[in-house]
Amino acid sequence: MTQSELEIMQYIEEEDVKFIRLAFCDIYGAQKNISIQRGELSRAFEHGIAIDASYIAGFGGDYGEDIWLHPEADTITVLPWRPEHGKVVRMFCTLSYGDGTPVEADTRTLLRNAVARAKEKGYRFHFKSELQFYLFKTDENGDSTHIPYDHAGYMDIAPRDKGENVRREICLTLEQMGITPESSHHEAGPGQNEIDFTYADPLTSADNTVTFLSVVRTIAARNGLYADFSPKPFADKSGSALHITMSIHGKSGENVTDDAIAGILNRIGGMTIFLNPTDDSYRRFGRLKAPKYITWSKKNRAQLISAQLTKNGNPCLQLRSPDPEANPYLAFALMIGAAVDGIENKEALPPSTDRDVLFMTAEEQQRYALLPDTIDKARSCAADSAFIGANLPESVVKAYTSK
Repeated sequence: MTQSELEIMQYIEEEDVKFIRLAFCDIYGAQKNISIQRGELSRAFEHGIAIDASYIAGFGGDYGEDIWLHPEADTITVLPWRPEHGKVVRMFCTLSYGDGTPVEADTRTLLRNAVARAKEKGYRFHFKSELQFYLFKTDENGDSTHIPYDHAGYMDIAPRDKGENVRREICLTLEQMGITPESSHHEAGPGQNEIDFTYADPLTSADNTVTFLSVVRTIAARNGLYADFSPKPFADKSGSALHITMSIHGKSGENVTDDAIAGILNRIGGMTIFLNPTDDSYRRFGRLKAPKYITWSKKNRAQLISAQLTKNGNPCLQLRSPDPEANPYLAFALMIGAAVDGIENKEALPPSTDRDVLFMTAEEQQRYALLPDTIDKARSCAADSAFIGANLPESVVKAYTSK
């Protein structure tokens, strides 16, 4: 065992940890786990824990092949909502088959590999996310009633904003887990909320996004509410987005953000099914500030990509099309791959679109390319994309492009 693994074993004993959740995600980003008792942790570190993959989306197919979970010691965190005595901790895992071969549909490993390829070429990335969600009241069985928790509007305050205390509890829980929220507020829709995060390396940021989803759902349920992350819960109200901000550090400190934006714009059609994997995703596009056209701007945040500055004054970009149903590991990996291609090819950036295209005349709008506006079009774009074929395993592409 490594030194860090030995330290975790010691921590488990000293802190009265009884259960260890070994966590991973299926091909669509849904978190899964198996709980082991502390006496099994040594075996997990040395050999892994086998599970039946046939029930996990994207893994194993119909063959019932086992996959092995290998916990990563540096991802350990306590689950604060579990008992103080007999604590529960969680670790993310890498996945392999019995012969040690990596599982090709392990999207966390796909992101790690994308980061490594970019680093070999001299580029480092940092990400942060903004996640929106609705809070609905629940019935006597704890199921969603689809009735919003409140009817507040954008950045309203209590008492109109009833989600204030829930967001506070979510942020405090995240801090207990070592995740730093940057800000939180009520969003434009009734019962809609947003919590934003600080920058982290790509893998940590994606892990934090997955953790955030489970924390919000847990805290909402503890408050008698249902957290809805679907992209378009109401036809006539704001949809929920996963806005992804990315900063790039070039080989010699040069600003390569424009080239990165061009790379993403030129490949976004093929990427879209992975960023927006449900039918509802396409009902959100082009409505109430959600992007529809393949545009960018330094001034208008309503475009597909918003060019911004970090707190330190460094250039960054925000991609505004993804929604919370996206697998963040895939989303970040594809953004990195597209950005690196744009930089390496020195791809030309089209002119900035500083007016909202949705309010232009029909004649003006025809000058701009559209995002795929149905899930079938998005699947076709991905299936035909050389970029997607070069960056994702065939099994992953097939899972997203097959009906």
